[in-house]
Amino acid sequence: MHLFFDGPFARKMYSAAVFFFILVAGFLLPGIDSPAFATEGGGSAYPNGAEDFMAGAVPPPGFYLVDYLNYYSADTFRNGSGDSAVPDFKLKATANVFRFIYVTKHQVFGGFWGMHAFLPVVNLDVTVPGRSQTKTGIGDIIVDPFILSWHSKNWHAVTGLDVYMPTGPYATSDLANIGRNYWTFEPVAAATYISDSGVDISAKVMYDFNTKNDDTGYTSGQEFHVDYTVAKKFDALSLGVGGYYYKQMTDDKQNGSTVGDGNRGQAFAIGPQIKYDYKNMSFLLKYQAESNVKNRPEGDKFWFKFIYAF
Repeated sequence: MHLFFDGPFARKMYSAAVFFFILVAGFLLPGIDSPAFATEGGGSAYPNGAEDFMAGAVPPPGFYLVDYLNYYSADTFRNGSGDSAVPDFKLKATANVFRFIYVTKHQVFGGFWGMHAFLPVVNLDVTVPGRSQTKTGIGDIIVDPFILSWHSKNWHAVTGLDVYMPTGPYATSDLANIGRNYWTFEPVAAATYISDSGVDISAKVMYDFNTKNDDTGYTSGQEFHVDYTVAKKFDALSLGVGGYYYKQMTDDKQNGSTVGDGNRGQAFAIGPQIKYDYKNMSFLLKYQAESNVKNRPEGDKFWFKFIYAF
């Protein structure tokens, strides 16, 4: 099984008070500041494809660190018909994100109560005709103080409500914005099935409600997205395929009026992934290629993820 169930539990003496002090953290992979395409700037608060093996299995009581290193590059921005819409468009984003997880021994509705927070360091490089900009900084904070998780022999499940706070740097005059300048409330439900032979089928389902960007009067539409994985475990090594599906469900609005034809974005991504478990650690590599994209950048993602159970 996954290290969260094989490895030692986290030290018992971590208290909720200490963890909430650690919650001065954040998470956002950026979009582009241009009110012409899909959700404002064609990006989303959540970095689609972040979760993979055992996505529905929050670890048992203890303290954990997950580090995500992500590189995303795109040289095409698709319009609502799926055609290239911005000549000479280029986007490169590199982010290192620290995720802190604390799971208590307390149970609510039979599930373990936990919490988490994320701290991103982001470098963003954007080029459009006649203009380019590079910025580096800390992204928007994401926290969830009330996560519930359930576990059985073959099934694991988790629910929560992630809250993205507009704490990252933002300016209407900037081309590359690390912060999004609005709140996002994201209900989350994830599940994992692990067969006795080591087959892992996992999915994390999310739905985003975005508030208005007060600086632009722009309200990005509601977003549905799923991270998925199908894999097989061979002792310490796991191999599989995974990615995500993204679909914007409601129109973008600006100052109360629908923007264009609604600018609804969509995307699908798939690629190989590999995980190696060693004692109380895991190391993951994965690649995701995007397709069927509308009103968003289309590119490739490379991930390295490290998990440590204290």
